[in-house]
Amino acid sequence: MEYVDSWRAVAAATGAADRAAAEDGVRLAYRGAGLAEPVEFVWADSPRAAVEAVERLKDPGRSVRDDVRTRPWADERRLIYDELGPAGWSALWSATGAQLWETTSALADRIRAGVVADLTVKPEDASDVRLVLLDAVLGQHDAAWLAAFDGRGGRLDGLAAVARNAGWWWPYERTVVMSERPETLHRDEAGRLDSGAGPALAYRDGFALYAWRGMPVPAEFLAELGALTPERIRAEENAELRRVMLEFYGYDRYLTESGAEPVHRDETGVLWRIPLDGDEDVAMVEVVNSTPEPDGSHRTYWLRVPPRTRTAKEGVAWTFGLQGDTYAPLRQT
Repeated sequence: MEYVDSWRAVAAATGAADRAAAEDGVRLAYRGAGLAEPVEFVWADSPRAAVEAVERLKDPGRSVRDDVRTRPWADERRLIYDELGPAGWSALWSATGAQLWETTSALADRIRAGVVADLTVKPEDASDVRLVLLDAVLGQHDAAWLAAFDGRGGRLDGLAAVARNAGWWWPYERTVVMSERPETLHRDEAGRLDSGAGPALAYRDGFALYAWRGMPVPAEFLAELGALTPERIRAEENAELRRVMLEFYGYDRYLTESGAEPVHRDETGVLWRIPLDGDEDVAMVEVVNSTPEPDGSHRTYWLRVPPRTRTAKEGVAWTFGLQGDTYAPLRQT
């Protein structure tokens, strides 16, 4: 659908919000819900700062999230469902919102978790922060379902306008708290938060999330990746962080510098195994490309295989979805 790419860009947008356009979108959403327009807008530099701003409000009125977001969404979905039927709605969602849902919902979940972690001083603080987060409309991170409804009428134009121009927002009867978009966003090819050089997601007030290929990591952990050694990797007690270290350092480099011994070799390659305390072994097959490079050399590849792999041939066969005893290539490339 023509709308998917534009909404994908909305979900990934960084940089300063267009505050005037976002506020106009809020007013339109309020009018569409039959509500009086809000009398006050409070801007914050991040969702974390927005939660703090909400907690400081004196008399904002009741939350109108259901009025401006939940009910219009449900009404629009019902209209389309009645028009297209179950199969038609499923096809529409598959072609639009489903393509954005996984990455945007995962990102929103990570932001919520980061806000809760940052603002929890005492254990009882966490539930209070989560309650405030329940009142949020996700702005740009509502892109998935807005993509499904785009071009099908103007009932959600206010919500769409806010999403295109700002981050999360908290609608109350008299006051709306609005958040800026992130300043930076780094993701891998699978859409997961990913950066080895700093925050994967950062807002201008310093609220940030650190991740390596989707896995949350401490900021100080990233700072030491450039000085890793095999000894430091082996000493890491957290199995998930040790796995990140190995990926960053390179399995082949680790094998070479740690003095590892091969456990099996045959005509397909060499099987190596890295024992890890408190975690499953890492098994790798070293293979040499039989097709020479332009300079006549032969390139070496490292294939990650299941830890129970017993022979190099079994490992190579696994990468093709075969059993070792049925793998017999006529020609290797």
